Amino acid sequence: MATGQVRRLFLDQALLPSGWARNVALDIDSGFIQSVTPDAPHRDGWERIAGIALPGLPNLHSHTFQRGMAGLAERRGPTGDSFWTWRQVMYRFLEHLTPDDVETVAAFAMMEMLEGGFTSLAEFHYLHHDRDGHAYGDIGELSGRIVAAAAEAGIGLTLLPVFYAQGGFGGAAPNDGQKRFICGVDAYVRLLESAKKAVRFVDDAVLGIAPHSLRAVTPESLHAVVGMAPEGPVHIHIAEQTKEVEDSLAWSGMRPVAWLLAHTPVNKRWCLIHATHLDEEEIQGLAASRSVAGLCPITEANLGDGIFPGVPFLSRSGAFGVGSDSNIHISAPEELRQLEYSQRLSHRGRNLFAEREGESTGRSLYTKALTGGAQALGRRVGALRAGSRADLVVLDSDAPDFAGLSGDALLDTYIFATGARAIDRVIVGGRTVVTHGRHYKRDEISARFAKVMTRIRS
Repeated sequence: MATGQVRRLFLDQALLPSGWARNVALDIDSGFIQSVTPDAPHRDGWERIAGIALPGLPNLHSHTFQRGMAGLAERRGPTGDSFWTWRQVMYRFLEHLTPDDVETVAAFAMMEMLEGGFTSLAEFHYLHHDRDGHAYGDIGELSGRIVAAAAEAGIGLTLLPVFYAQGGFGGAAPNDGQKRFICGVDAYVRLLESAKKAVRFVDDAVLGIAPHSLRAVTPESLHAVVGMAPEGPVHIHIAEQTKEVEDSLAWSGMRPVAWLLAHTPVNKRWCLIHATHLDEEEIQGLAASRSVAGLCPITEANLGDGIFPGVPFLSRSGAFGVGSDSNIHISAPEELRQLEYSQRLSHRGRNLFAEREGESTGRSLYTKALTGGAQALGRRVGALRAGSRADLVVLDSDAPDFAGLSGDALLDTYIFATGARAIDRVIVGGRTVVTHGRHYKRDEISARFAKVMTRIRS
């Protein structure tokens, strides 16, 4: 939204930090909410927004290029399939992608995120180099393409250029499939400088850092990279697979999360992606660190990662948010639904993310993911309050599933019944980007995506 542009909305009903409210006057200037007035009298000249207005959900973890390979790894191999065999499919897919392709696929994924109820994104971007592994003339060429895609789609962006230097624990050499990811500490400095210039072209964008994982760095390079960013988000993959835990134990005698907490100043700036396999001490330590557990339930299920210990983590007041990761299927409410259902399957109970009698599971999931997601992105999002970015998802109140419902029952129904098909309108930074469930550039972006996919898959 252009600097100085004013938009005044009159919301039929909205979820505010204080709870549900009707007749909410929302004053927006330069993309940010200036004032929120519930139970306001109708104001002439203000734009009425019919429906159920929610704060837009932050997507705290994505690799947008992987949207192009969705469905390509669902064929059984000669041996037991796992994350590690899926990774080989990903390496082969990367052999085809040009910079234009990366931008096209990213724009398509971001468009689907907006239509699916996400209004901001932390892009964990580790695809840096050309197909032969050599750096582009501008080492941040592909980071710039992510920024361009975000600008076109209209999604809020936290860009996380990834530091990826090793092929495994203990400084193992990278394999050929990783050649497009690899850079040393000096190259990473140049990458960050290029990315810093690129994000200036997107309103309110944030630049963070992302050591890929403990298996992709050494203790020395991890320390150096974290030192490059005295403020802003720090994201890292951690403990996604049992093999990762076993390899960490063999390397250091410690489990991955335990090692990280013992050797790195993990705090509110950090987001530990997946953190799937934790023992009791790690659950306590992660929650106490006040960092965010970045959960991607649909991808974690698709890859067979395992189930995050959500119930004990929640009991220790741990913070979490959700992301779309591999983008095999993009839907904010379905990520939350899958998160709750994984706990139900694990504990053979129901309503496990509701912490007290009578509490709405949907409300608890949504509000906690808003808070954790905003913290992980390092952006003023996740709430309809003065000072926050004006990011809204508006549900169609005339949807049959919402008939006769009010308050938290609407969120329960959105997450567990209607899903994203109930989304009518999406506003990001005060600008409408989705109307009647369709992104304003859906036809154009979809056509480009189809052309790229036809070439790659032929």
